[in-house]
Amino acid sequence: MTQAPTRFWHPFSDMAKIAGHEIILDRAEGVWLWDRAGHRYYDATASLWYCNVGHGRSELAEAAAKQMLRLDSYSSFGSYATEPVRELAERVCALAPINEAVAFFTTGGSDAVDTAAKLVRRYWNAVGQPERQLILVREGAYHGMNTYGTSLAGIPANAAGYGDLVPGVVRVARDSAADLARSLDEHDGRVAAFFAEPVIGAGGVYPPAESYWTEVQELCRAHDVLLVADEVITGFGRVGSWFGSQRYGIEPDLIVGAKGITSGYFPVGMVLCGRRIQEPFWRGTAGVLRHGYTYSGHATGAAVALANLDLIESENLVERVRELEGVLASTLSVLSDHTLVGEVRTVGLTAAVELEASVLSEDPGVIDRVVQAAHERGVLTRGLVGRALQISPPFVTNADELADLATVLGQSLDAVAEQRLSTPVAHR
Repeated sequence: MTQAPTRFWHPFSDMAKIAGHEIILDRAEGVWLWDRAGHRYYDATASLWYCNVGHGRSELAEAAAKQMLRLDSYSSFGSYATEPVRELAERVCALAPINEAVAFFTTGGSDAVDTAAKLVRRYWNAVGQPERQLILVREGAYHGMNTYGTSLAGIPANAAGYGDLVPGVVRVARDSAADLARSLDEHDGRVAAFFAEPVIGAGGVYPPAESYWTEVQELCRAHDVLLVADEVITGFGRVGSWFGSQRYGIEPDLIVGAKGITSGYFPVGMVLCGRRIQEPFWRGTAGVLRHGYTYSGHATGAAVALANLDLIESENLVERVRELEGVLASTLSVLSDHTLVGEVRTVGLTAAVELEASVLSEDPGVIDRVVQAAHERGVLTRGLVGRALQISPPFVTNADELADLATVLGQSLDAVAEQRLSTPVAHR
């Protein structure tokens, strides 16, 4: 059947290839999605890492409808507030590993990263050290796609072609505290903050080395540098604790979050700030923080987030992630022996199946063909930085579904391996 033309410009897509070939999804329930033709797919990525409680949760739809009928939302600029927003701030601050935290709400992770980046620079200016402007980040990191996030990210392709955006960004090696120490020494007295994900997510799912975070925190304290934990992916249960910072003993000055706060049912992001960051703005003389978004502190978004947190707590989904971590690792481990696979990495209910470096070098498009093969067999996954399959299903999945997932991925890898044997590289 010929597909009707589209006027929808897809994000992160080559529209020269996408136009006329959209996969139009129609409905979803739990870990399953159906397209318009009725084909069923396992959601191996919880969409973009976010559908923690699964699809089709009536509790969240009802929470949104109830709040919309009472008070859809109102601007929170100045002194205005709504009760759901105040309650959500109390709740997420109580869950987070920051003493006496306060919450600034945004419309998603990219906005939250921009907020945190502006805030750390504004903080140093407010306390009389405006020379502290540099922001350190890790190679391979992903921090969203707003202007700050594009500049902070350690994925070069995401910044290519946009020209100079935000200056003052310094990158260090992904898991080397020694390289961080070198950079802090080199720029001593000029660094505002170190931004880092507890587990690198979109850059390939890399859990930290055993002593990494202990050493990082010691270095940040020694150089009086603010530590910002980007928990857009790892927050709200994804790695088996409410926040990845808790799993790795991180005590950040700020936490950036989004995705799992509403399981994607409403666009909400946040920045949690400790007492030090608050001081000049809440109790000092810094004056107005001229930053915020039209939908910062959206009443309906907050109501959905509260209902989502209720589900995570009442269904013990954080504990469920811890229980399923070993299952996911075990079921995917068999793929490590596949001729196309170089490594499988797992943490919480998140994993990456990375293809062999020599295969990727010879055949750069191979990961896309594995993704397509999985789609044809009823599994929706995606490629990470052109070399790994993303695995991050909803928390409501079960052991049998994870086993079936591994089987389908194995079949998909087999199909692509057979194709490679029968088709010359130049014609793939």
